[in-house]
Amino acid sequence: MKLLVINPGSTSTKISVFEDDSNIFTESIFHDAPELLRYSTVNDQIPMRRRVVLDSLSRHGLSISDIDVFIGRGGCAYSQKEGVMAIDERLYSDTKDDKGGSDHPAKLGVMMAYEFGREYGKPMYTVDPTNVDEFDDIARITGLKGVYRRAQSHVLNQKGIARLHAESMGRKYEDCSFIVCHIDGGITIAAHRRGRMVDGTEGAGGDGPFTPTRLGSIPLMETARFLETHSPEELEAMCSRSGGFVSHFGTSDSDKVHALKESGDAHASIVWDAMVYQICKSIGAMAAVLEGNVDAILLTGGLVRFSDIVEGIRKRCAWIAPVHVYEGEVEQEAMCSEVLKVIRGEKMANAYTGRPVFEGFPWD
Repeated sequence: MKLLVINPGSTSTKISVFEDDSNIFTESIFHDAPELLRYSTVNDQIPMRRRVVLDSLSRHGLSISDIDVFIGRGGCAYSQKEGVMAIDERLYSDTKDDKGGSDHPAKLGVMMAYEFGREYGKPMYTVDPTNVDEFDDIARITGLKGVYRRAQSHVLNQKGIARLHAESMGRKYEDCSFIVCHIDGGITIAAHRRGRMVDGTEGAGGDGPFTPTRLGSIPLMETARFLETHSPEELEAMCSRSGGFVSHFGTSDSDKVHALKESGDAHASIVWDAMVYQICKSIGAMAAVLEGNVDAILLTGGLVRFSDIVEGIRKRCAWIAPVHVYEGEVEQEAMCSEVLKVIRGEKMANAYTGRPVFEGFPWD
């Protein structure tokens, strides 16, 4: 059985084909921000991303008609429980329409898996989308009645790495407390307590550290002043596609920005170091959420290949808990293995309810 795993990110499209448990190939195609900013919305990227998938299959001697199961990374529909979910028309529609209130490229995984699955009459699934909601209610509250913090993060990779590290300790994920940092084109930091992501930064929502493509947290009144001369659509784009390195340097290519820093460029040096500084601030916040009971700080994602990021975090945060590095991601393997469990009857897939996990408090 051949399984195609489609994983669109803010700066890449990652494609894998598995023959049951065996990885036939994995390929990641980088997209610099200027390329993606040619598209007015994330949905407009679908034709381009489809071509990327089809071209990747062709390079490896495969056709889309060879695929038996389509798996797409997801997000942007109403919030969901963790685990495997069958993709149906309602999930596709709510994902396309951003019913969850965000507009992240991860959504394109669900959309492409659904379109390919319908075209070829094959099953399609998503696993641990970006909008899995396990927040403690206290983490939702803001200083505005009726305005709440949302669960939006790199759930798939964060949980995959947390389970992997718990196993290396001879323990279960459900018995551990971790701070997990996904550090790549997007950055999210979350508190994992006994198998649940009870709090975390909202990566594409103007929250947490800025990143190669995202503006991160900025003061509210500065945001209001920005909107005096810019549109809400421009601000939304800066939350997920045109903030961070793109705003400062016109590129989301971290290698180029790091090379500028290494050459002694003052602008690149302070921006790069500020990103690391803000990651550390979020780690400290999550340590407070876990009341200091942290088994490990886990660093994952493509940018942990830069040793100065890792060492900067160790310098400021190693007093909290041991820092462990998992370069890259386990998203492709996690999606495949979890779907195979469903296909083999070892677990049940969730059904999309079309309702958010959190629907407000009694006083709303």
